[in-house]
Amino acid sequence: KQWYQRRVAITAGDGDITVTNDGATILSKMDVEHQIAKLMVQLSKSQDDEIGDGTTGVVVLAGALLEQAEVLLERGIHPIRIADGYENAARVAVEHLDKIAEDFPVDKANTEPLIETALTTLGSKIVNRCGRKFAEMAVDAILSVADLERKDVSFDLIKIECKTGGRLEDSQLVKGVIIDKTMSHSQMPKEKSTDCDSALIPLL
Repeated sequence: KQWYQRRVAITAGDGDITVTNDGATILSKMDVEHQIAKLMVQLSKSQDDEIGDGTTGVVVLAGALLEQAEVLLERGIHPIRIADGYENAARVAVEHLDKIAEDFPVDKANTEPLIETALTTLGSKIVNRCGRKFAEMAVDAILSVADLERKDVSFDLIKIECKTGGRLEDSQLVKGVIIDKTMSHSQMPKEKSTDCDSALIPLL
C-alpha cells in the first residue's frame, strides 16, 4: 500500500532526475539561499546521518516550533527567553520519555524484533516492496559489526555499493571485500567458485 505514496521528481542542473519521497533527499537537492532554510537542510542531514530515519518529521517539528516562536516574538518576548523555554520543554520531554521507555533487548539468536523495527523504518522508502529482504540484510549487517557490550556500531565498517541495472531483489549482503574488477579476458570463467577457501590479493 505504501508503495504508491506520492513522490517528488527533482531535476538537477545537469539534467539528472531524482524521484523520491525521502525528506533528506528532497532537501539536499534543493538550492536554498535563506539562512533558516539552510539550517533546515542541515538539520535533516544530521538526522539522516545519526538516525537514518525521521528526516521529514524533524523538519516538520522544527518548522512548527519556529512558527510558534514567531507568535511569541510578535508579543515582544526576547528570543533568548524563547530559546530558554524550548530548552526547558526539551528537558521535560526527555525526562518523560525516559519514564515511559521500555527496554529492548538485542538477542542475536532472535532477530525478528530487530527485523520488524527495520521494516517500520523502511515503510516509507522506495525499497519497501522488498522490505523484508532489505530489513534482514540491514539487521545482519549491523549485528556483524556491532559491539553489543558497548552498545556501539561503527557504520564505517558497512559500505553500500550501487550498480546500474538489475532489480531490487538482486541486492545481497557480502560479508567481506568487494573488488570492482571487470574481466581482463573474454574467456575467463564467470561462474562463482566454491572451491576457493581463501584468496591472496597483491596490493601495489
